[in-house]
Amino acid sequence: MTRSNEAPASPAPTASGPSAKPSPGITPMQRRVLLGGSVGQFIEFYDFALYGVSAVVLAEHFFPSDNPLAGLLVLFATFGVAFFIRPIGGLFFGALGDRLGRRNVLVITLLTIGLATTGIGLLPTFEVIGAAAPILLVLLRLLQGLSAGGESAGAPSFVFEHAPIHRRGLFVNITLAATALPSVVAAFLVFFLSSSMSDAAFMSWGWRVPFIIALPLALVGLWIRAKTEESPAFKEMMAEQRADEAEVRPEVGSHTTIGEAFRKNWLQMIQVVFVMGLTAMGFYFLSGYFISYVSTTGNLSREQSLLLNGGAMLAYTLLLPVAGAIGDRVGRRPMMIGGAIAIAVLAIPAFSLVTSGSVGLAFLGQLIFVVAICFYGGGCYTFFIEVFDTRNRFTSAAFSYNLGYALLGGTAPFIGTALVDATGVPHSPAFYVIGVAIMTLIVIAATRVPETRGWTK
Repeated sequence: MTRSNEAPASPAPTASGPSAKPSPGITPMQRRVLLGGSVGQFIEFYDFALYGVSAVVLAEHFFPSDNPLAGLLVLFATFGVAFFIRPIGGLFFGALGDRLGRRNVLVITLLTIGLATTGIGLLPTFEVIGAAAPILLVLLRLLQGLSAGGESAGAPSFVFEHAPIHRRGLFVNITLAATALPSVVAAFLVFFLSSSMSDAAFMSWGWRVPFIIALPLALVGLWIRAKTEESPAFKEMMAEQRADEAEVRPEVGSHTTIGEAFRKNWLQMIQVVFVMGLTAMGFYFLSGYFISYVSTTGNLSREQSLLLNGGAMLAYTLLLPVAGAIGDRVGRRPMMIGGAIAIAVLAIPAFSLVTSGSVGLAFLGQLIFVVAICFYGGGCYTFFIEVFDTRNRFTSAAFSYNLGYALLGGTAPFIGTALVDATGVPHSPAFYVIGVAIMTLIVIAATRVPETRGWTK
């Protein structure tokens, strides 16, 4: 199960590789794992999506300012705080997951993020407790980020290790598609509450409701996951380790270490940081930034912005599994290269339409952006798990995935807002998108990002 850091250009055909005969059907356990993984991703991203959807309200309550844009900038800075602790959470929970099993760790991460989000819904505002309010908000965001560092890579890894080899892309992308549904649910829930009650009531207590229901949702997710089993790949790895120990082979440790993950997988981890950084930036522009972007820069109402973004995220939810299924047929690398090119080419038209001031054109702009990032996601979302072997998968994938999300995902709303403020050009964030897409293409070529479809490790 060892590999060198020089990844091959393509996998060798094996009995279980892409040339192998597909396994018959999907087992009930695989369905339960897919459901449990998807529900966990839904809850994790529901908690994160609420922060973006409620940005204007949270800025007013926790970062009051005479300049609404300044309040948003500070809020989006705290939005990024949770992302920068995610790599630490990825290392901590990833190492636990590689030692104790994926299923056990995912129970802890899901419960923690539910508690942290409900805590935000119960926080007193700046008006009530002063500077303690934003401090507590940041602390709860850090707790969210720590647990999300394990959940975000752990759940897809768990699903991946249960999936039929010829359907890994479909399974993983169904799981990741559940990360877009929370934005739809959060947007429509906030829209329903804000339109069905007075502005005073919504600003006073109505905004809290979506946060408070996070804990009951987490408990539902835990109930579903209780009906799953540890992945076959992890159980096989543990059986091999026990056999090695019985043969008194001291060079094979019973537990993986963080140091071992970095020593064996440093090149693949660098590749994942950049590959996943691009999709992180695209996803959080779409889910964490476009609502406030459309309302402040595109001059549409809050309700219009919420509805448009909800429709765009629904399209993302439907298209991402389709892209994953295509990736199962054509490979991960072509999807990543084609998707990165599409993102670079379509960024300026998409952002120009989003800020046009027209409801129809703003929706079209978001759909164009969705198609490009979904095509890219048809390769990258499976690649970041598939490129690592079972022994170090959780640790390696969780750290590199979350570092990419911290560097380019958590900062996207802040950078987008700052670019518009500094340049006065409504579509200026598109130039940043183009730069990141080109950088990613260079990394894919220069580091020889491999085709991983069908790898068995």
